[in-house]
Amino acid sequence: MSCTSTAEVVCSRVVTDESVTIPSHPLGIKPAGNAYAAPKNIKLAVGHFSALPDDLLVQILEILDAASLKQLGITCKSLYAFSRLDDLWKTLSFNSINTWRGTWRSTYFRMPKTKLSQIPCNNLFSDVLYRPFFCAHNSLPPYTSSIPICNSIPRLPNLSASEFTHGWTDKPFILTDPVREWPVYREWSTETMLQKYGDVKFRAEAVDWPLQTYVDYMNENEDESPLYLFDHSFVEKMDMKVGKDQNGQYWAPECFGNDLFSVLGAQRPDSRWLIVGPERSGSTFHKDPNATSAWNAVLRGSKYWIMFPTSSSNPPPPGVFVSEDQSEVTSPLSIAEWLLGFHFEARTTPGCMEGICGEGEVLHVPSGWWHLVVNLSPSSAITQNFVPEAHLAKVLDFLRNKPEQVSGFRSDVLNPYELFKWKMQEQHPELLGKALGTMKKGGEGKKRKWDELINSNQEDHADDRGFSFGFGGADDEDVP
Repeated sequence: MSCTSTAEVVCSRVVTDESVTIPSHPLGIKPAGNAYAAPKNIKLAVGHFSALPDDLLVQILEILDAASLKQLGITCKSLYAFSRLDDLWKTLSFNSINTWRGTWRSTYFRMPKTKLSQIPCNNLFSDVLYRPFFCAHNSLPPYTSSIPICNSIPRLPNLSASEFTHGWTDKPFILTDPVREWPVYREWSTETMLQKYGDVKFRAEAVDWPLQTYVDYMNENEDESPLYLFDHSFVEKMDMKVGKDQNGQYWAPECFGNDLFSVLGAQRPDSRWLIVGPERSGSTFHKDPNATSAWNAVLRGSKYWIMFPTSSSNPPPPGVFVSEDQSEVTSPLSIAEWLLGFHFEARTTPGCMEGICGEGEVLHVPSGWWHLVVNLSPSSAITQNFVPEAHLAKVLDFLRNKPEQVSGFRSDVLNPYELFKWKMQEQHPELLGKALGTMKKGGEGKKRKWDELINSNQEDHADDRGFSFGFGGADDEDVP
């Protein structure tokens, strides 16, 4: 049996054998399709609003302030349900949170969620209102278990720097041993972190919250896409030492060797992050910045990864759409939406790699690989981007030819490519010369392919006197 057919069998078994029970919506709301067999639909009682598609109605409500939302919600059951959509209150609450109270709406009103009204809204049918609830309660195991053997990310105890350089720089893998040597792995837990850093503010997407507030949120939320704590200044905020030779609290696994971005010193782009999040939090499909590679070490909890290589012959992962220059990526808004709509297809797509990185393990993300990651339980991790010798040419090429996509550098670094090349010339001239030679050969190869394509096209159309482009010369034909 082929790898693909094996995956199809496994996927079928996962979908059909795993029982998934979604609880009833607390307000009694059901998906829109149920309206066809229902005796009535209470949305018809909202007057002119009933003519609006639900998503447009929500966009209108996003304009309102809290007082207006509250007033609108007391006019009828249907608008009551729409005005309770928690994402509306998320925007209003973002910058004024003192204590997290379980939902964005209850947090805004500074009341326990059990004290807020909860009026049944039976016979209201709306995908816009039901979908976030469904996605937030959809079980993860049917998607993250029974990984086909041919998709499995390799698991190894450890690697030497030589083994990594000569055989693994372009492959994802999980190492089970190195992280267990770190003091932070032995010492960190949610409780110990709160004792030492509970009042320290960390970045959680668009907000800066004290760790205590974020942990309260992590322990009790109903979000479809929970906020993800992702802080690049954690070492300074926590006054940590980094590096084995510094008696640090953690260090890069030794197999990854010398990180060539380290030649930039304080001018290097953002490179390391503390990541904390509840179950279902994570990152939708993306590639790591600046063509770097990365490692992601799990200190507590576990993470599911699904990954795809990038090449000219392979399209992006199912459900992911990329602009021609790859500067813009469009994908489902939430991880749950992607799992529901595209996971089955992805699992049977050539190149798919999957794995679960558990507590005390570290996963390698090769340069240029698409990856989605979701926490299977409340998790904390440390991740770092780096430039191995094998990918130096790729990083230099990215910095030179895609300056509009370069990220993470300080605003006073005006030309990251020239800065990196200069620093490499100072400290590693042989490696730089080799990388620049690789880039030159790659450019010549692309030019040859283009010339072959043009010449072939000219031969195929030598006698074709149809359409021609005009470039302003006297002998050019007019372009109709």
